[in-house]
Amino acid sequence: MQVQGKVFVVTGGGNGMGRQVTLELLRRGAHVAAVDLNEAGLTETRTLASQTSGLLTTHIANVTEKDAVTALKDSVLEQHAHVDAVVNIAGVIHAFAPFEALPVDVTERVMNVNFWGTVNMCREFLPLLKARPTAALVNMSSLSALIPFATQTFYGASKGAVKQFSEGLYAEAIDTTLAVSTIFPGNISTNLTGNSGVAMIDSKGKKVRSTTPEDAGQAIVDGIVKGSFRILVGSDAKLLDRLVRLAPRWATGMVAKQMASVQ
Repeated sequence: MQVQGKVFVVTGGGNGMGRQVTLELLRRGAHVAAVDLNEAGLTETRTLASQTSGLLTTHIANVTEKDAVTALKDSVLEQHAHVDAVVNIAGVIHAFAPFEALPVDVTERVMNVNFWGTVNMCREFLPLLKARPTAALVNMSSLSALIPFATQTFYGASKGAVKQFSEGLYAEAIDTTLAVSTIFPGNISTNLTGNSGVAMIDSKGKKVRSTTPEDAGQAIVDGIVKGSFRILVGSDAKLLDRLVRLAPRWATGMVAKQMASVQ
């Protein structure tokens, strides 16, 4: 998909990968409606976008609320007239803990933001995308949807639901003008963990190796341009994707041992 001059809606645009995808699209001449629940984060994104060539509008919305997403659609159309692409980045994780140790409200929040937020956005914006000559829908899953991460089991389940939903939409859109891509990032050095009350530190007190949000943003936009079926972000994502295909039980055990050293 050609980016320049196209209108993109990006959720999670107030921080992390959502912000970097927004900025990268703007650098390439796109028009972007950045969406986030955090007004201060959106303000910072706007400041960072001042040196780019694209047009940015910002929209405060909670994607877990259906009425809010309907109002968001109306707000975007008031300022952009049409929508060529939607990139669903907004997401949260939970504390590193076995499933049975997680409170019900935590698991409900994770599923509401990661899965139902994505579903709400797709339900509202798919008709607009299908009306365009060419369009793109891009949904954020996770490497944990391809290989299990012990103590992030429920997060992986929420992202596994996004994977199946997104790739199902891809199958439904075959032979149409809509391209559907699913993102599978490895460990990215964003503030997602901080926002979720989690620290990515190993047993030796060192930060876990990660891909920068800037590199992730470029990789995601490159995948959108190519119309990739799956967008794997980071060397860890690419390696583990191969390993789980070749030796799923061994790869699962290896990751489980590594996760035991993360707190």
